[in-house]
Amino acid sequence: MANADIKPFTVDIPKEEVERLKRKLKDTRLPPKPIVPDAGSRYGPTYEWGKRLYEAWKDDFDWYEHQKQINTAPHFIYEHATDLKIHFVHARSEREDAIPLIMCHGWPGSFYEFNRVWGPLSNPPDKSQPAFHVVVPSLPGYGFSDWPPRSAWTLQDTTEVFDTLMKKLGYSQYMFQGGDWAHWIGREMGSHYTDSCKLVHFNFAPSPLPELSRRGRKEVTDREREVQGRVDDWLENHMGYAVQMRTRPHTIGFGFNDNPVAIMMWVGEKYNEAAGPENQKKRYWDQHILATSSIYYFTDTIMPSMLCYYENVRHEHFADFAMEPNNRITVPFGYTSFYWDTEPSSKRAVERTGNLVFYKERNDGGHYAAAEDPEGITEDVRALAAQEWKQ
Repeated sequence: MANADIKPFTVDIPKEEVERLKRKLKDTRLPPKPIVPDAGSRYGPTYEWGKRLYEAWKDDFDWYEHQKQINTAPHFIYEHATDLKIHFVHARSEREDAIPLIMCHGWPGSFYEFNRVWGPLSNPPDKSQPAFHVVVPSLPGYGFSDWPPRSAWTLQDTTEVFDTLMKKLGYSQYMFQGGDWAHWIGREMGSHYTDSCKLVHFNFAPSPLPELSRRGRKEVTDREREVQGRVDDWLENHMGYAVQMRTRPHTIGFGFNDNPVAIMMWVGEKYNEAAGPENQKKRYWDQHILATSSIYYFTDTIMPSMLCYYENVRHEHFADFAMEPNNRITVPFGYTSFYWDTEPSSKRAVERTGNLVFYKERNDGGHYAAAEDPEGITEDVRALAAQEWKQ
């Protein structure tokens, strides 16, 4: 990959920084008991959950284990014309017929969300399955990427950077996959970058149900009714974090930057609430939360990561924004609806926002599809590509 704008990079956190994190964790004083004895989960994550996760970070976490996994694929830094440096993973396939695929995270995720899929997607054991050149960038303000270079930096600005990156890598045409804030990058690519972005897959796609007849209550499926109740609950009872980040990110950003337990609770709350309940029981899930929290801590990015909320559309307007004609996806796109997602949707809702050609429902995973159900998301990306990739 000969390109003066792109340089190799290795994730290698200095030993003294890892030791400093350990010292800070050991020196942290938790509340001595539950603040509200009968709170349950009504006031946020339970005391027991926070204490258990903290103790796991302090006593049962090895950063180097995760750093080794992070470096199972090559990393690079791309310097855009604006001087913005973007970190990305580039897991190239051995196959000549491999499809270029960019996979993007949202908040509170990171590039690490895709560590269990970039290998299987790039080099599937079955040669009859599609293979991919997998590119996983860190959003501006996240991980090892630079912070946004100015105020009012939107996801549309990021889209231009990522599209340029793919072309710099020699991929004049490519496929996109993502969820959360990355959904808006994929929607921008699939509606305005259609010369290069030829296929899109989402695991998050807010969209409104069509107006139903007066018999509407009977016409709504059981799954639609259940997920709509969860969406309503999410918007009513779980949005305090978003209100803070879209109004006063500096306030908590300063407070959290050098406070690992604050980062753990702020990030971990959403991993705790938005993942499938079976995944939350696994040691792997705790370790994934802690590795992600460590990335935020080591890279000083908890504050700049919040800027997506400040600069872009508010959650309660997501579905309306997706319905705007200017944001309609015109290239073929697919959607996998994970039941435990924060805003799961249905086929007849999502198809109103673009050229939907693939739809799948999965009942076990949640908001973090590639981390929770790597086999499922890999299967669906392959199925969509096999069906629609024409190049």
